Amino acid sequence: MAREEDNRGGIRDMASPRRYGIERVAYWMMRLSGLGLLAYFVGHIYETSSILRGRAGWDELLAMTQTTEGHALLAVVIGMCVFHTANGIRLMLVQGGIWSGRPGRADYPYTPRSQNARNKIAIYSSIVLAAVAMVYGLTVMFGE
Repeated sequence: MAREEDNRGGIRDMASPRRYGIERVAYWMMRLSGLGLLAYFVGHIYETSSILRGRAGWDELLAMTQTTEGHALLAVVIGMCVFHTANGIRLMLVQGGIWSGRPGRADYPYTPRSQNARNKIAIYSSIVLAAVAMVYGLTVMFGE
């Protein structure tokens, strides 16, 4: 039974990956990438609607994205999109029972069968794919 002192860390301890492993990191990355993509979607709608101001308005707003900061922001968006997609596919497979493993008896200390090596490899693969996509995006945007 857990001691009461173990649960006094609040949000900081809840968000800490040291206690729960890569699954907690993937949980937070999924939430943050979803919020980031939502913010990008709203900004993209605003940017696209600037064409209503004519060619000058469109070119003015588009010039903001052709800076170093704009390219870096787009690279982050690419990374968020790739991670969110790859991790979402992993979650669909786990929730659908395809990758969750066979149910077992819940003896102490219980380790969930859904947190197996296949899932951890898929999480790390999602992160690596996102990093590769970001680097590729940066090379395309800063390339000749």
